[in-house]
Amino acid sequence: MAIVEGTDLVKDYDGLRAVDHVSFAIDRTECFGFLGPNGAGKTTVMKMIYCRTPVTHGDVRVGGISVRMEPRQVKDMIGVATQDDTLDRDLTVFENLMVYSRYFDTPRAVARQRIGDLLARFDLTGKRDTNVDDLSGGMRRKLIVARALINDPSILILDEPTTGLDPQARRQIWDMVIRLKTEGKTIILTTHYMDEAQELCDRIAVMFSGRILECGTPEDMISRVVGAHVCEIYARDETAVREIRKNISGNMEQVGNRLYVYGDNPEELAMKCDHVRSEYRVVRRTSLEDVFLKLTGGKEIK
Repeated sequence: MAIVEGTDLVKDYDGLRAVDHVSFAIDRTECFGFLGPNGAGKTTVMKMIYCRTPVTHGDVRVGGISVRMEPRQVKDMIGVATQDDTLDRDLTVFENLMVYSRYFDTPRAVARQRIGDLLARFDLTGKRDTNVDDLSGGMRRKLIVARALINDPSILILDEPTTGLDPQARRQIWDMVIRLKTEGKTIILTTHYMDEAQELCDRIAVMFSGRILECGTPEDMISRVVGAHVCEIYARDETAVREIRKNISGNMEQVGNRLYVYGDNPEELAMKCDHVRSEYRVVRRTSLEDVFLKLTGGKEIK
């Protein structure tokens, strides 16, 4: 059953269309990801969901409630951890959480109990009275997520949750997201990291230039768009790749001086590509990155 539904969403900024007729449905307790490069429209969609940005056309319904008609009720159901670090650097960990709880009119005793629970959950109890400036990047990111949970929301929005983090801190955030999902939270996240989306998300919407190109489970999208394997061919330049393409048939995509030839059977792929002259080639299993390259042609958003 869908807890968040977007219908024909459009968002314009001064004549620029950031989101172009997007529709989606997010089920209760699933982790749903919006995947795409910077500028694809991911964050704008999120902002419309949590009522930060008004909708130009269409609507979003959260728990059956329209963001256009009842934004206050929608906000009460959602916790938001933005990409930007908006923590108050002059306050301690505890003070940041306590101040934020006041936006939801949370009784002080209830807030104190929740803060204690959140600090324990995110392994921050020992940093309770530490100034935010003295925290590591990973700890600050965990505190931002903890703050988003202060109102005990049913839906948690994570915008680029691991950008700029080292591998260890990144893995800690992944483990935290998985744990929250098992506790019954609905997670909506944006990311431009393909491995992150494949690890965390039950379903994914791939966005590019304000539109959703494909939507489904990672496994389904890989199978449907590119197949199980790919022969990745490196040539000296783009002209050489175009010459190679003349001698190979099937599902393929050129990105710069690389050619990706897709298929389900690795032996058949190897035989198909064996005769071409190239600098280097390899047959490997496909991933979400291959799906994204196939859908976008490796193009950057201008």
